[in-house]
Amino acid sequence: MNVLVAGATGKTGLRLVKELTARGHHPIALVRESSDTTALPPDTEQRQGDLTQLKSDVCEGCDAVVFAAGSGGSAGPEGTNAVDRDGAKRLIDLAAKANVQRFVMLSSVGAGEPDPDSKLANYLQAKHDADEHLKRSGLTYAILRPVSLTEQDGTRNMRFGDDVDVGAEAARGDVASVLADAVDDEQWAGKVLRMQSQ
Repeated sequence: MNVLVAGATGKTGLRLVKELTARGHHPIALVRESSDTTALPPDTEQRQGDLTQLKSDVCEGCDAVVFAAGSGGSAGPEGTNAVDRDGAKRLIDLAAKANVQRFVMLSSVGAGEPDPDSKLANYLQAKHDADEHLKRSGLTYAILRPVSLTEQDGTRNMRFGDDVDVGAEAARGDVASVLADAVDDEQWAGKVLRMQSQ
């Protein structure tokens, strides 16, 4: 499958691109002009695009789209809303217009019911709004909500759903593996699941 990856040069996105390649998919990295693409596998196709001003044809020829970008709440309210909410919603709309088969969203634990008193309140609200937009889009979707991310590769031993400990951790390698699963595994169609590494 041709899989457009938003956030392909990020910590999770890079792992995802490599995971998709290893599984025989054709990842297409959505990159900004200023992105450092040196860590991407040498033969990775790149498509220029900025989540704050996406071109209308950005999803053309893609079978699936994975949104693995995010400010993590570090860009301030304005930057967070521009990327995590508005950028995601625009990409969802363009994916629907391009008849993409599946849209996989890397969300966050807490995005289901954002706590207004949380330090990450704005970030979680932005993620919530994007997730809800995806659910209403008509696209076949999968939404993954991992707990706090670590830089580990993980063991692929994971827990999902209501049994997840919100105070636990999720290895980025495990997250990338699940995102790759969600691209073409029918078990993920229409699912919104929390996730942790074990």
